[in-house]
Amino acid sequence: MISCAAHAELQGQKIYVNGGESPAAMACTTCHSANGMGTESAGFPRLAGLPQGYLIKQLDDFRSGKRVNAVMQPIASALTDSETRAVADYLGSLNIAVPGVDSDPTRSNANAAEKLVKQGDWSRNIPSCVACHGMGTSGVGDSFPPLVGQPGSYIATQLDAWRSGTRKNDPNDLMGHIARSLSDSEIKDLSAYFASLSAEAKQ
Repeated sequence: MISCAAHAELQGQKIYVNGGESPAAMACTTCHSANGMGTESAGFPRLAGLPQGYLIKQLDDFRSGKRVNAVMQPIASALTDSETRAVADYLGSLNIAVPGVDSDPTRSNANAAEKLVKQGDWSRNIPSCVACHGMGTSGVGDSFPPLVGQPGSYIATQLDAWRSGTRKNDPNDLMGHIARSLSDSEIKDLSAYFASLSAEAKQ
């Protein structure tokens, strides 16, 4: 007899590949790719291996309008609560092969983006990216998703959204403050840095 966990995983995989019961709940693979690693050219994010709690919160926020996205809002609204949990559980269970951030924050040839990732800039009250998001592929808890393995174009889009205020579904406006403190060139360079890690994962 199939276990409840295995059944839920199969249900989540089915939703990811084929969509939910409602025709409006489109297959996730349409945008996020068959392996869940996202689509760099279109700016669609990696979902594979993200914390289940984080994924459920984002889908709930899309559904309520707390996080605004014209593509995701109708899809999230069409998923039932059980479908939302099943697909989040399935994606959270996926293992991915992406190199983590090198743990040495002080090497002399590090560029400005790498220094922000590893050290931050406390003169502007900017913590390091890894302080909250971790250095690997699993993030830190349900509130801080991993940045490693995310398409650079997605990171740039989200930082711009945090900065402009079109995305604000984080606690205490933490990401809004950080994004507003970054220059255009810093956002571009940070995105390129994470894209360089993502590219290795797709070979």
